[in-house]
Amino acid sequence: MVIVESSMICRFFLELWNILLQAWKESWVGNALRTFGQSVASTVRGSRFCRLIWREGTLPRSWSSSVTCMLIIAILNIPCAICKWLYQVGKKVWDGSFCFRIVATVCGNPFLLLGFFLAVMLMVPHGKWDNRYALMGALALTALFAVGSGPKTSYRMEPGAFGPYYIFFMGFICYAFLASLSWSQSVRFVGFHLAAFLLAVLAVSSVKKYEQLQLVVALALLGLTVAALYGCYQGVTGVKVVANQQDLSVNAGMPGRVYSFFDNPNNFAELLVMLTPFTYAIFLNAKSWRGKAAALFSLCACGAALGFTYSRSGWLGFALATVVFIVFWNWKLIPLLILLGACCIPLLPETIYNRILTIGNTKDTSTSYRFAIYKASGVLMQDYWLRGVGLGSDILTKTFRGYPPMFDGNFPIHTHNNYLQVWAETGLFGAVTFIATLLYQLKTGTKAFLICTDKRVKNLLSAALAGFCGILLISVAEYTWFYARNMFTYFFLFGVIAACIKLSHKSVQA
Repeated sequence: MVIVESSMICRFFLELWNILLQAWKESWVGNALRTFGQSVASTVRGSRFCRLIWREGTLPRSWSSSVTCMLIIAILNIPCAICKWLYQVGKKVWDGSFCFRIVATVCGNPFLLLGFFLAVMLMVPHGKWDNRYALMGALALTALFAVGSGPKTSYRMEPGAFGPYYIFFMGFICYAFLASLSWSQSVRFVGFHLAAFLLAVLAVSSVKKYEQLQLVVALALLGLTVAALYGCYQGVTGVKVVANQQDLSVNAGMPGRVYSFFDNPNNFAELLVMLTPFTYAIFLNAKSWRGKAAALFSLCACGAALGFTYSRSGWLGFALATVVFIVFWNWKLIPLLILLGACCIPLLPETIYNRILTIGNTKDTSTSYRFAIYKASGVLMQDYWLRGVGLGSDILTKTFRGYPPMFDGNFPIHTHNNYLQVWAETGLFGAVTFIATLLYQLKTGTKAFLICTDKRVKNLLSAALAGFCGILLISVAEYTWFYARNMFTYFFLFGVIAACIKLSHKSVQA
């Protein structure tokens, strides 16, 4: 903090920010908007519609005490129960073993193992990554969690923290595999969903207090920051222009799009959108200037890398994520944020500014091609709207080949939309439970934010919800699970929200 305070540039921007903030608070526009906002908020909170969607439904309210929930929890905790039994049987032997004490110490901190796994996953180059590593890693982490739970009676897997809808959705994932048009083409996607499910459960089960959750998030951010720095290096040195990733007829002068350790610029951008908002929370929660400086450095690296991806959906997703975080943190600053954003537009590099102007431009082949994919998907869905074709993009690609090709003679490899993809794979009821899962998580996350008494948890929850909203927006124009590492990160973020909700309830009870 001493370094920051002694910097003329930092002092200048800090003073400028304080002046603008004070002017905004005292302006008639600010007062009018605050009065209007309070009036609207009061009206909305008291409306019948708001009370209807805000209330706790019968199913979620009775879920934790239901036989189904208790059975699922019991099944998932069988390895933990076995380890606890073995520990009690040979307690004197285990406690007297130096090797066991080392193993118990390592396995007794599953949040640390989870954080290291995520950091490594985000730093492995695409050519050296195999999606089976994620499944092996998730199973290994689960086994280590079970071993560590032996001496700790309070440690157990907590799938009930997600509520009923995610469990129902996983049920339809199983259905989609069993009802698939080709089991052989769907089987590997069972492993993907199993790995994603375990990572989500481990994220909520391994965290008992705020400091543990912060460390998990910080380690994941470490991996992302390394990837972002390499992306920035690619942006400075330049990468090859790939014709099918950018239409040069409407993006003249645009350089090659960076992809860092991942296969595609859009994949990289999606990861940045999901995890970068955590830099906001860590900056606010950090007690030392070193922590704030590290968070700011990570934010700058990730922001620059996101710019170098030239991902329009990524930019929109990140903009929404930032707005959502500000709304949770202090919604009164939204007009000021919009004003500052407008002032920054003239400072953007010309290539980025031109790329922004192509958003929604149907002359851009990447935009027009998406509509061709949606049209082809609509034709297929006329036959499979109820039952779905089966789990995974492979079987969907094969099914597309039984229909007329698109205008260029090619067939889609996915629907370019998460929601449509889930519908095509799992059928109508699978899609309904998926949407219910997302809405329920956002709703319970928001309610937990309002009751939480720990400001640090509130900031982390705000960041997690912000990143989740960002990826949900991107999912309208991209199939974000096509690249499996993005899918694993997606459900890790889902688990972090559940962990924050759990800690929020603990803060109220404390």
